[in-house]
Amino acid sequence: MARRRGWGGRPPENDAEASDRIVAAAVELIARTGAAISIADVAESLGVIRQTVYRYFPSADALMRASAIASVDGFLDRLEAEVSGMTDAVEAMTHGIAYTLTEVRRTPHLGLLLAATSSSADPAGITSDEAQAFGLTMIRRFDVDWRHYGYDDESLRELVEFLLRTMQSFFISPGNPPRSDAELRRYLRRWMGSAIIAQSTVMN
Repeated sequence: MARRRGWGGRPPENDAEASDRIVAAAVELIARTGAAISIADVAESLGVIRQTVYRYFPSADALMRASAIASVDGFLDRLEAEVSGMTDAVEAMTHGIAYTLTEVRRTPHLGLLLAATSSSADPAGITSDEAQAFGLTMIRRFDVDWRHYGYDDESLRELVEFLLRTMQSFFISPGNPPRSDAELRRYLRRWMGSAIIAQSTVMN
């Protein structure tokens, strides 16, 4: 009887379905609460015991990371809409980074793909293959002709690493008091912008 009550009375047919439903429940909880969630929260929402969730995800961080990956496409679609039509590299990146910082604070599971947002997260994750791939996918969806600015594939990857490290610093220490949106954009435009256009100087 307990098995039928769990999973909303509809147990998954296999491990893949179980994992997908756990992630979907986590994404829904995060979207509703706007905060990190625990294994116990997800287990309760599914009507199962915590050990069932632990069978697929050994920790809350692992589940949050899986939730982030599941949410990436939606985030990238929203980001692409935000910067649509911006062909100037500095303006596009200033707007894109400011938007991303806001979105990550609003949906903390996305932050696990980009930075160490808690003491239990791995600070080295910012340079992981996963984070780099996320960053490359992000900026390649911009309407910017990166080759016009002197970027080849290698230098574009280095730019992504620089941008990820920049965002990580804001996740860890947003400032005291934190900059307003206008102040943040002005700061990014001045200092990050200088780094972005430096590549064209190197190529010349």
